[in-house]
Amino acid sequence: MIGFREGGGSPLPSTPPAVELADRVFAPTGWLARRLGLEHRPQQEAMAQAVARAMATDTPLVFEAGTGVGKSLAYLVPGILQAVSEKRPLLVSSHTIALQQQLKNHDIPLVRRLFDQVPELEPFRGFRVALMVGRGNYLCGHRLARAIQTRGDLFNKIEAEELERICEWSTQTKTGLREELAPAPSPEVWEWVNADGSSCNSKNCSPETCFYRRALAERAQAQVVIVNHSLLFSLISAGLSPAGGARGVLFPDDFLVLDEAHTVPEIATNHCGLNISSYAIERALKILYNPKTKKGLLSRLAQRADQESVVRAISASESFFNAIRRQYLDKRDVLRLLKPDWTDPLLHRPLGTVTGMLKRLRQDITDEGTQQELTDHAQRLDAYLKGITHCLTLQDEGEVYWLEKTGRRRQIVTLRTAPVDVAEFLRETLFEKDTSITLASATLTSGRTMAPFLRRTGAEGEETGIEASPFDYENHVEIAIAEDAPGPDRTSNRLDISYLAEMIGFCSLRTEGGTLGLFTSYADLNRVATQLAPVLEKAGRPLLWQGMGLSRSELKNRFVEAGNAVLLGTESFWTGFDVPGPALSQVVITRLPFEIPTHPVAEARAEWIRKRGGNPFAEMTLPEAVIQFRQGIGRLIRKQDDRGRIVILDSRILQKEYGRHFIEALPKRHFTRFNRHDREGIFGPS
Repeated sequence: MIGFREGGGSPLPSTPPAVELADRVFAPTGWLARRLGLEHRPQQEAMAQAVARAMATDTPLVFEAGTGVGKSLAYLVPGILQAVSEKRPLLVSSHTIALQQQLKNHDIPLVRRLFDQVPELEPFRGFRVALMVGRGNYLCGHRLARAIQTRGDLFNKIEAEELERICEWSTQTKTGLREELAPAPSPEVWEWVNADGSSCNSKNCSPETCFYRRALAERAQAQVVIVNHSLLFSLISAGLSPAGGARGVLFPDDFLVLDEAHTVPEIATNHCGLNISSYAIERALKILYNPKTKKGLLSRLAQRADQESVVRAISASESFFNAIRRQYLDKRDVLRLLKPDWTDPLLHRPLGTVTGMLKRLRQDITDEGTQQELTDHAQRLDAYLKGITHCLTLQDEGEVYWLEKTGRRRQIVTLRTAPVDVAEFLRETLFEKDTSITLASATLTSGRTMAPFLRRTGAEGEETGIEASPFDYENHVEIAIAEDAPGPDRTSNRLDISYLAEMIGFCSLRTEGGTLGLFTSYADLNRVATQLAPVLEKAGRPLLWQGMGLSRSELKNRFVEAGNAVLLGTESFWTGFDVPGPALSQVVITRLPFEIPTHPVAEARAEWIRKRGGNPFAEMTLPEAVIQFRQGIGRLIRKQDDRGRIVILDSRILQKEYGRHFIEALPKRHFTRFNRHDREGIFGPS
């Protein structure tokens, strides 16, 4: 728990000191311009003033700040001034761990430079920052020591070697974060050494021996705590909130900034539902006892009969999920569930038997560490059992239930649930907490209105602000729209792969820098990559694509290093992919990013809107597609002197009535139409 006062502050004066100081930082001849030599941005000043006043009065604010406004400084400076002066913790939540690190390693040092050079800001110089991720990402020294001690029971030869690698890394790492270990640790081994277990506690662990406890200690002393949206909503969903109804979201008297706020509804939706996969249950059982390797927690602790109960549960799990695959997912990847008792509860008795056995063993064992491990596994299996029951009975009318094939080879069967409308949850857990909540993003409006986003996030009636990008799109961006692009096939909904591959190849070879091709389908992406590869290889241009075996960060690094590569990506590359300079000189949109209307969540939300007398396409499908579209084309210009071209290979933007909403979302009014016959005159020779 963060060490701040639990009550509210004293009454605020008409112009709080933090607000006055923020005004002096961002003024035309303010400290930011005079001390750091940064160009004054009126848009940044306006945003900083709005944020400072919202924080000082504990009121919510939803703010769209176009690319280049400098929104990070516009909320960090007022937020830190407020946190220090009022002795309240500032929570800053971003979309990904990578963006968390960008805030801590790039933006926060800039704030420190400012404070160090301004005498009036001397009282604020000592502010502390802590970065927090989910506890399963941290190495626990206590659990590592126990895993080493019992490795003969837990691991086969290959896994034991992986344990040794982790042990060696533990003496070198400063953070103990899994993402620092390359290659990534084996999930089967990491399960035994990460901090997400009850044996990782204040009795067994200390900041000197456990990286998670060290992070907690840093958090307790920090005025600024940087989290990510997934962790934030995981903690909220788990019930973490100030005790006794005190104001605050996670901790007493805290206040919150949500950056990249356009991603909040989807992430909150995912964390408010269930996700139970065949892989997760099989792995949880084989951690207890793996019949193939004869390894696991129960290899010595339990009698043969108890081990056999685990084996029977593994077999029952295979039968349960295989039956679901055969009956419902044989010819489809996703299926919505509409009627309860849709399959037999084959797993209930076997899982219940194992859970009861673990609880019995816990009572017979005196070693406290082993007791805690048994408790963890019993609770996990019990949660799976309750979740499966929930999915079989379709208990909540406010949720949507579905089955899904996941994994690279689509061999994992997953049971999913999600709330149909997440607005009420967000309103209760954020906007009704009597504290300042700032939502910021470059793309919150669609069709010049923020209303759809406000409805979906439960923020209707809250204060809003919009500041456009200061970048010179008129002179720095060319926009070309293909008027002959074939539309999606009416039966399969697939695109013309040959057209896309040929056109992306043509555009790429006529651009000196790199090209980012954005897709809405992995299948289309892979087919285009296959056809495009020999064309680019012949031209000596590197081709990278999502799914080729590299992580997103590795793809980005290779893309930047090459300088003229072609990178093909799907959903995660439409947002948060930041490559300034000529390495990204062209963005190709292969298809307007409409959500699949038959996906269970979209389908259920559409039904809910119709019942209220609304129009799902106008209220949901179109606004969300426009925001995603704006995110995609926003990948091109990331700094003031960037230049490049946006190419749109979806002729529906010209032919359909709704196309005008996407055209209005373009960063400039003028664009050029082209087709395969006149493109040479527009793009020039290769």
